[in-house]
Amino acid sequence: MALRFTSEQRLDGDDGVLERRFTLGEIPGILWTPSPSPSPSPSPSPDSASAPAPVSESGSVPLVLLGHPPLGLDRMYPRLVARARQAVADGFAAAAVELPGSGERPRWAAVEQARADLRRAVEAGGPVGDEIVDALVLPLVDKAVPECRAALDALLELPGIGGPVGYSGGVISIGVRLAAVEQRLAAAVLFAGSFVPRAMFEEARQVKVPLHVLLQWDDEGNDRQAALDLFDAFGSEEKSLHAHMGGHTGVPQSAGEAASRFLTRHLK
Repeated sequence: MALRFTSEQRLDGDDGVLERRFTLGEIPGILWTPSPSPSPSPSPSPDSASAPAPVSESGSVPLVLLGHPPLGLDRMYPRLVARARQAVADGFAAAAVELPGSGERPRWAAVEQARADLRRAVEAGGPVGDEIVDALVLPLVDKAVPECRAALDALLELPGIGGPVGYSGGVISIGVRLAAVEQRLAAAVLFAGSFVPRAMFEEARQVKVPLHVLLQWDDEGNDRQAALDLFDAFGSEEKSLHAHMGGHTGVPQSAGEAASRFLTRHLK
């Protein structure tokens, strides 16, 4: 799939971040990189994937792929850009791609039905059955992970971006599959904030890269015991679980700082 840049802007502030939106085939995405000093050079052509990427003084920078829930890049943008700014401040490039069925991408009737079934189960106060979780998560993982790998193929071809590669975020099942199959991945920060199909536990045993797992103890949308069991299943020799009191959006600043230090240690 061809990567084409569609827009470019330097973000406000003193952190020197260049944000470029792109499409990879029909998949939208955003790339954040260290911005070079402003110069009177022309803007990249929206129809070209060969526009030069900014290069840091030290040459190419590692890449962090930012995971996020399937709510759409525009809706998730405030959180994503904050994480991207931190990644660039740490000396990385960061990228996010629109997940299947999200944003302006076509909806899946079966997944939409699974979401409706999930809402009914939660509102009824009963347990969420494995069949609902499987129908909701597994199709997303099956389609999203090959797309993430295709995005890595294209992004790592750009001047100024190189390995190693890190992953940071959720949906955690996407991170599990990616960490199990993607050889370029050197480390992963996984957000335990989504339902986990039972099939993912066997895949977790195949994960060998260093892991830093974040868990909000009172996350109303997360099966805490499943998250703990999944952590136990990971085959990585280096893995750490960082649990904090509070709900889904109550992640303390210290947790983000610890994750940042973890990625810096493994990607540089």
